[in-house]
Amino acid sequence: MFETTIAGSLPKPFWLAEPGKLWPQWKAQGAELEAAKRDATVLALKEQEDAGLDIVTDGEQSRQHFVHGFLEAVAGIDFEHKVKMGIRDNRYEAMVPQVTGALRLRSRVHRSEATLARAHTKKKLKITLPGPLTIVDTVADRYYGDRRSMAMAFADLLNQEARALQADGVDVIQFDEPAFNVYPAEVNEWGIAALERAAAGLTCTTAVHICYGYGIQANIDWKKSLGEEWRQYEQIFPALARSSIKQVSLECANSHVPAELMRLLVNKDVLVGVIDVASDDVETPEQVASVIEKALAFVPQQRLLPCTNCGMAPMNREIALRKLNALVQGAALARSRHG
Repeated sequence: MFETTIAGSLPKPFWLAEPGKLWPQWKAQGAELEAAKRDATVLALKEQEDAGLDIVTDGEQSRQHFVHGFLEAVAGIDFEHKVKMGIRDNRYEAMVPQVTGALRLRSRVHRSEATLARAHTKKKLKITLPGPLTIVDTVADRYYGDRRSMAMAFADLLNQEARALQADGVDVIQFDEPAFNVYPAEVNEWGIAALERAAAGLTCTTAVHICYGYGIQANIDWKKSLGEEWRQYEQIFPALARSSIKQVSLECANSHVPAELMRLLVNKDVLVGVIDVASDDVETPEQVASVIEKALAFVPQQRLLPCTNCGMAPMNREIALRKLNALVQGAALARSRHG
């Protein structure tokens, strides 16, 4: 009961990449960089195990960015001539690569991370992939002509990698779709169909992570504009409840999401965000337990998994580790009260 996990990413050590950055520069190159990525991955696993997490990840230590870490293995994308583009409905601008031709995988994407992680932990292992809608919102299209067609093309590539990750021994494959909270019409028209296409044929646990973004200033400012109640989930959860995806990861801690919206996720495991990644204040176990108990009014306890609101990549590393401990301790406290 109350199995704990994180959304996916952890801060990178200072010797691997620039600290505190969403798009950090690597500190090494070539074989030295690959060795540093492996060391950081093993360290991330160890730190999650030490905290007591039940489902661990590779911490996304080998990726510069959660989307671009996948795109780097895709042919048909021009990284040499990036362009400035507004993403997440122009919430902020980023330099993004251009899709210039038919998409195909040049090679496996995350085999090295998955096999390394699988060899170094006996815990359940989760690997994350960007979702199709979020990918198309993070690249410039110069080939397909419409977002739906490009999303379906990316979904096919994601499915290839997801099936291979399952064969690598991964227990949970999670697709990250923060863009689902920005484009509800597209989600219902084709976004969930693209997501299911990415997950087709998987027998491991499948999950989708839908949050309000990393704890960067652009996202913090956007949240301030959303009013007293954030009801974006209400527009997409009914369709997700009808989908084949087994788990839904959402933002809850210190948010204005009405807790009763979780009731819409009928028969889904709900990864309830009990750790705020937009604040350096470290939650107490009591605060974590309180969020869990609030969610229990709408989610059966056997389907509730305490989680982080979002990835922790841009956070201060020591603060992130303290938050992991608070997550586990708060879940244990709630377990003692409801077990």
